[in-house]
Amino acid sequence: MSWKGGVFRQKKITPLVGDQVEFEYQDIKEGYIISVDERDNQLTRPPIANVDQAIIVTSVKEPNLSVNLLDKFLVLVESKAIQPLLFFTKMDLLTEVEAKSVKEKLTYYQQIGYSIEFLSTKDNEMIAQLSIHLNDKVSVFAGQSGVGKTSILNQIVPGLNLETDDISASLGRGKHTTRHVELIPFESGLVADTPGFSSLDFKEIQLENLPQYYPEFAVLQNDCKFRGCMHIQEPKCAVKQALVNGEILKERYDNYVQFAEEIKNRKPRY
Repeated sequence: MSWKGGVFRQKKITPLVGDQVEFEYQDIKEGYIISVDERDNQLTRPPIANVDQAIIVTSVKEPNLSVNLLDKFLVLVESKAIQPLLFFTKMDLLTEVEAKSVKEKLTYYQQIGYSIEFLSTKDNEMIAQLSIHLNDKVSVFAGQSGVGKTSILNQIVPGLNLETDDISASLGRGKHTTRHVELIPFESGLVADTPGFSSLDFKEIQLENLPQYYPEFAVLQNDCKFRGCMHIQEPKCAVKQALVNGEILKERYDNYVQFAEEIKNRKPRY
């Protein structure tokens, strides 16, 4: 299928995977996209539109757990009004004590409203159960390279056989093995396998909007003394008081402060 590039270039529209489009065709082998419907949302990395949910896959070991990276993914998908689901993989690579400590930390995300699952490298039954999350949804898998996104997809979609690769011993992260974005029919939904990437930026995030992408901050916003409180330097801040009370995960709050500083100091675009 082709698309009428001249018309779309004038409107500054590039068709994306996931777009709802109108097209006309001469025969079963050749047709043209003539219009693209308005999108509910779109992502740049990976380039995909109209996503219902993002399944954020984070390993707890090889590569090691990064709450900072997890929170970056969450800010990104929250800013696009995409429902996140959190999958934590490779739990069986931890000792019993390590696993207990990790679960105690990560269940915080469940307490603030996120749906989470803990997976092992051999837990085929559990992975099969996860397929219920994909029904009637357009889902995107996202996460750092090497965390197990492609392996999960290979197990829940028989015959898919997407390429996987080993973790780089020198870098502690996986190599990019997924080269493109493709929507895969599964059950009554569609699943995209997306390139893994190890860094995110906040080019599309405005500083004043950052607090609303933290659900546990958003519910306290009206209790702050100042309207538009950024929860960093302002006095009588309900979020900072909740932090003192141990109701907010300190590591997550520290990430928030880091992200705010990163957004504030980014170079302007012209």
